[in-house]
This record gives sequence, C-alpha cells and structure tokens, in this order.
Amino acid sequence: MRFKRSVGITLDCFSHAFQLLFYRVVTGVIFYSLVYLILSLGLSFIVKSTELQEIFGLIKEFFGSIASALSGGNPAELQQFQESFHAALGAFANLLLRNMGNIVGSVIGVCLMYILQRIVNGIAQYGVGDLINDRMATYSRTRFAVSYFRNLPRATLYQIVYVPLAFLYDVLTLVACWFLFFYIPVVLSADSVISVLLAISLTMTVVLLMQALKLTVISAWMPAMIAGGRSVLGGLKETFACKKDFGRRFAGYLVACYLIVFVNVGFALATVGSGLLITIPLSFLFLIVMQFVNYYETKGMKYFIARDVIFGQDGPEA
Repeated sequence: MRFKRSVGITLDCFSHAFQLLFYRVVTGVIFYSLVYLILSLGLSFIVKSTELQEIFGLIKEFFGSIASALSGGNPAELQQFQESFHAALGAFANLLLRNMGNIVGSVIGVCLMYILQRIVNGIAQYGVGDLINDRMATYSRTRFAVSYFRNLPRATLYQIVYVPLAFLYDVLTLVACWFLFFYIPVVLSADSVISVLLAISLTMTVVLLMQALKLTVISAWMPAMIAGGRSVLGGLKETFACKKDFGRRFAGYLVACYLIVFVNVGFALATVGSGLLITIPLSFLFLIVMQFVNYYETKGMKYFIARDVIFGQDGPEA
C-alpha cells in the first residue's frame, strides 16, 4: 500500500519534522512580531474600538449558542447570531471606511506579511521535499541547510505561484463551510440536536474533502520539479495532466486528512496541547512524503523503502 509505505518513510525521516518545527517557530516569531508592530503603529485605534470589541464578544457568545443548541435549545439561535454578527461587521466596516486613508498602508503591510510567511514556510517544505527525494532515490541523507539553500530560487518561484492559488481555493472552502454551518440548522425542520450535529458533520466533511481534492490535484507539482526536473509552470502543467490513479490518490489523501485530524486532536487532548509540537510538523512531513510516493509509483519509478529494499513497478527487490 502507498499509504503504508508513506508512513514507513515518514518515520524513517522523523528528524525532519523537528527541523520543520524549529524553522516554523523562528519564522512565526519574526512575522508575528512584525504584524504586531504594524497593527500597533497603524491600527491601534481600531484594535481598541468598541466595534471590534463587540465582534469579539459575539464570537464568545457563538460557542455558548452551539452548546445551548446541542443541549436541546433552539437552533434558530445560530441564525440570530448570524444576523447580529453581520450587523457588528457592518458597524466595523463603517469604522474602517471613515479611517480608510489611515489604515490602507497597515492593511497592505499585514497582507504582505501573511503572504511572505506562507512563502517562507513553503520554501522550507520544498527543501524537505528535496531531502525526501534524495532519500527515496539514492537513500542519501542530505542536510536540511544544504537542501534549503540549493533549492532557494526554484522553491521561491514555486511558492510565488502556489500561494495565491491555494489562498483562493481556501477562501472558496471557507465560503462553502459558512453556508453549510449556518443555513442547515435553519432550513431543516429536524430536532435541534440532530440539525446542529448534521451541520457540524457536513462542514467538517466538506473541509476534509476539499483539502483532499487540493492535495490530489497538486500532488505531482513539487515532485515533478524536484524528481522530474520540470520548471514551475512545467510542473503545474504536469500535475493537472496527471490523471492516472486519480481516484487512488484522492482516497489516500482523504484517509490521510481524517487521520491527521484524529491524531492531532487526540494528542492535543491527551497531552494538554504539548503533543502538537510533534504531530503538526509530522503531519506536514507525512503529506510531503505522500506526494513523492504517489509520483514515483504513478511514473513507475523505483525507490528505496529501506536501506536494502527497493520498491519498483515489479515490486520489492532485495
């Protein structure tokens, strides 16, 4: 099974998860510090405004409405929350319009920091992808710093193209989930608990299905650049043209998405959140490994499962 072989390679490359963790912690501290500085200098009057505080208060009430609906309350409370939330957003929008000239620069700065953070973190994932490819192709152990800097130009170009596309896709996913979560309990004339649980279940299902579809579609992009020597646009063209084993790849990514949610939530509850320091970077590493395993097997390329075991089109070889 591709899934089983991906798990084995991930565990064999376990140290890369800590490299990703350290990298993300460092970059996170830098970028969030810059965002905080931008907000403090340019948007302090908005942060302290009553309009924003009202939105925060409604968000707190939102979780109380869910608990009330689950305990037998009226699911229409979710619709009331939506109406109140829209009104609060309208008041906040008016505040922004009145001070548009003062906040444009700050908004641009925050958006730039967000995009740069995703690009910088993506560069590290691209470097780890190169490490995984070296391990699978020749069973070599390349250092993270070496892989990071030798792939820096190509990884940067890849992220510049990938990040905007992924951002638009994620926005569409959020819109779909917003509709499902707030309108299903109102439309259905079912028991309150059933309607709320159905809304939560369908929303989570849509999120995981959309993420699995995205991972399936782009699964050959980065491996095509690293293992196949394609350019950024060449890799994008190949990943959209790759229709072989689409259903098998989608099923694997869907199982992976559910497993990642289960493992991260379970470890978070069992360790009071500390286990996420291991499971979150390990999840990123596992998804990268799955991309290369799918690419190698779809192309019929041989790769190392272990030091003395090579898997190819004809099966394992000693």
